[in-house]
Order: sequence, then structure tokens, then C-alpha cells
Amino acid sequence: MSRNGPLALAFHTLFVVFMLAPIAIVCWVAFTPTGFLSIPAPSELSLRWFAAIGRYPEFVAAFWNSLWLAALSSAIAVTVSVPAALAIARHRFAGRDALVTLFLSPLMIPHVVLGIAFLRFFTQIGLSGTFAGLVIAHVVIVMPFALRLVLASAVGTDRSIEHAAISLGATDFTVFRRVTLPLILPGVASGGALAFIQSFDEVTMTVFIAAPGTVTLPVRMFLYIQDNIDPLVTSVSAAVIALTAVFLIVLDRLYGIERLLAGRAAGSEET
Repeated sequence: MSRNGPLALAFHTLFVVFMLAPIAIVCWVAFTPTGFLSIPAPSELSLRWFAAIGRYPEFVAAFWNSLWLAALSSAIAVTVSVPAALAIARHRFAGRDALVTLFLSPLMIPHVVLGIAFLRFFTQIGLSGTFAGLVIAHVVIVMPFALRLVLASAVGTDRSIEHAAISLGATDFTVFRRVTLPLILPGVASGGALAFIQSFDEVTMTVFIAAPGTVTLPVRMFLYIQDNIDPLVTSVSAAVIALTAVFLIVLDRLYGIERLLAGRAAGSEET
């Protein structure tokens, strides 16, 4: 097996540093004791701005809004994407290409345009400023991400395994639950994770349709930095990063991230 040379290793190192540097800087600034954005010296590290989060309950409420919104929208998007991907991958029918284009069309429309369109539409049907309206809008914008990954898994599945299960007397639901779903699980898991991230981080469209009671964390942070220049937002960001890291570590310990995203074959070496 060939190994990467020094040039490739240097390139990969620079790429990783480039990707992680903004996150590291934000987390570092969050420990500053000053009232303005600055990088603290090691001897001046302070938890002042982490303690300040407790004095702003709107950030905590916005975090829970974002969490529930991302969980619901990603779950609905994946639920719709699975049958859609299986139909597109396994059947040829009139309007198939048009249907794929329709599902992926939110990727081609600027989120500012989507935000204005959803604002007008929800106002007319009475969903303006509601959590249900936010969920519908987020499902629309995150479904293309889930669909693409589920579709990639569905295209590569071997249908002979399903036919074997049917020949042994399994019902359609049993075949889907015991055969089809495990085969496409990597695409479902990665599509759901990507949809969750996209929904949790969405700002541009959400700022048009969110009400004071349904403001998400990114929108709250955006509104806060318009009038303040203190490091509170960096401490909120660092806290979210820490919670994400803890969640990934727990998930890896309990199930295995590689097994979840790459399939059961990834863990076959352990047996």
C-alpha cells in the first residue's frame, strides 16, 4: 500500500489547520477576561463570559428552539427522503428527472428569496411566526442534503438480497426493516446529520420567518452582535462546540461513528 509523501502530508496538515483555526480562535477568545474581543494570554484565562450566559436566558431558550427545530426538520426530511430515494433509484417513470429537480431546487434558490417567499406565504395561511412554519421551511431547505446522501446509498444496494428475503416468505415491511434499511443506513445517518447541521446553523431564511417566541440560536446571536461587541457570542459558540464534541464522543462510545456512517462493514475488523 502506498504512503503519502511529505508534500501530501504538508498539504493535509495545512488544510486541517485552515479548517480548525477559526474554531480554535473563537474558543480561545471566549476565555478572555476583557469586555471586548481579544485573544487572552495563558495567564489571563477567565470563565467570565461563560458565566454571563446564565444572565441571558434568551440564549438558552433560543438553543432549545434550534435543537428541537433541527431534530424535527431533519427527521421529517429523512423520512420523506427514504421512499423518494428508493423510488428514484429503482424505477424509471415519467417525470422522474423533473421530480429530482424539484426536490433539489432549494439548493438553487438564494435563502433570502426563500425567506421572503415563506414570509408572504405563511402570512397568508396563518402560520407566520409559528414553530410549525419554521419546521416546514427548514424541511424544504434541508431535504436536498438528506436526499442526495440517501439516494447515493440506495443506488449502490444489491436488490438480490431483498429478493432472497422475499423468496423466504418475508413481508414487504420486514424486508424494508431487516434488509433495505440496514443497507442504506450509512446514507440515512449521514443525510440526517447533515440536514440537522444545516437546519441548526440556518440564519438567512430563518431571520425572515422567526417570531420573538421562536427565535433560533443563530438568529439570536446575529441580533445580539448588531448592538454589542463583547465576547458573549464567542462563549455561546464555544459552549455549543463543547456540547457537540461531548455528544460525538458519547455516540462513538455507545455505537461507533464509523460504524454508523460507513456501515457495519467498518466494524467487521473487530469481530
